[in-house]
Amino acid sequence: MKNQLSFLAVASFLLLNACTMAPTRAPVVDEKPVASTVAPAASAPAAVLKPTDWNALTGWTDDDILPAWDAFLRSCAVLRNQPLWQDTCIQAATMRGQDRVTRRHFFESRFVPHQVLNSDGSDDGLITGYYEPLLKGSRKPSSRYRYPLYTTPDELLVVDLSEVYPELKNMRLRGRLQGRKVVPYYSRSEIENNPAPLQGKELLWVDDEIDLFFLQIQGSGRVQLENGEIVRVGYSEQNGRPYKSIGKLLVERGELPLEKASMQGIKAWGQKNPRKLSALLQQNSSFVFFRELPAGITGPLGALGVPLTAGRSLAIDPRAVPQGAPVFLATTWPNTDKRLHRLMVAQDTGGAIKGSVRADFFWGFGPDAGDQAGKMKQSGKMWVLMPTGYVPEVQIR
Repeated sequence: MKNQLSFLAVASFLLLNACTMAPTRAPVVDEKPVASTVAPAASAPAAVLKPTDWNALTGWTDDDILPAWDAFLRSCAVLRNQPLWQDTCIQAATMRGQDRVTRRHFFESRFVPHQVLNSDGSDDGLITGYYEPLLKGSRKPSSRYRYPLYTTPDELLVVDLSEVYPELKNMRLRGRLQGRKVVPYYSRSEIENNPAPLQGKELLWVDDEIDLFFLQIQGSGRVQLENGEIVRVGYSEQNGRPYKSIGKLLVERGELPLEKASMQGIKAWGQKNPRKLSALLQQNSSFVFFRELPAGITGPLGALGVPLTAGRSLAIDPRAVPQGAPVFLATTWPNTDKRLHRLMVAQDTGGAIKGSVRADFFWGFGPDAGDQAGKMKQSGKMWVLMPTGYVPEVQIR
């Protein structure tokens, strides 16, 4: 099996222009497209983290630590198995019931803030938003519920390149076997125009085509069935095809002004142009497969494997920011210059979240969260809090 996996990895590596690296979570609300090839390891964003002091974190003392503290404890369920984080997580677990001052002192005494820098030395980047939507659906197809959510197909190959090329950590290729050849998995248009290969893999059916499209972009959501039951669904896999921004496409075609190329603007365009909608959506060849999540979880599961916390969980590029780490974010509220400075926790990733100072802010569940997420496209700065003794891989001289 090991030799077979190695063979597939090598074969897939030679098909970089066909199969692509799939995100752990689907791309952010119509923002930047994912590159169509896997870049060589050397071109991955370096983790440029510059140690600094707490005075550099404007607004640090004004933030309410409690929500971020609870989110960090969830991260510790994973981090406590890593030597760097073990002592810190053990100590944090003993501090239940402590006041905000004591918890703030915990961070200040056990962590060192590291400012995240881009490869050119700049310290600002793009901060976008995502959320957990609610759709109407059914477990059976009908004239109303005719758009399927699919589970992961059996024939989808997922090749972890680090098995053969350790320098390609975090990179996986998706494809399928055609005889003895590895070829790209079906694109969105191929799946929707010929669903036969996915017959029997339908998880649920929903009533709105564009809502399903944006569910794939968000990566997780809830579906309300006809009997009132709420089913939680989350990202399972992706077809490995490159993501293409349909908002950008509409702007290029002159059908939407740039300032309206948001989720809300695209949905409004779809309502006015129903006959053009399917063809537009199929321009994005990326396609996401789902799984049903346990009903009792407190939030959607992020890439770290723990439930996300509304307003405190952040999706980042794990090549630049360590997964699970606390991150102090300095940005502004959507479409305003009102300061939004707060402690977050890196618990998710996304196909469009590429680069050092780049993050996706999780707003939570429902229409209000969707409104904020759809509008968020702000500039921001980031500081990663790392345990005392951490040495960045890339040193600032």
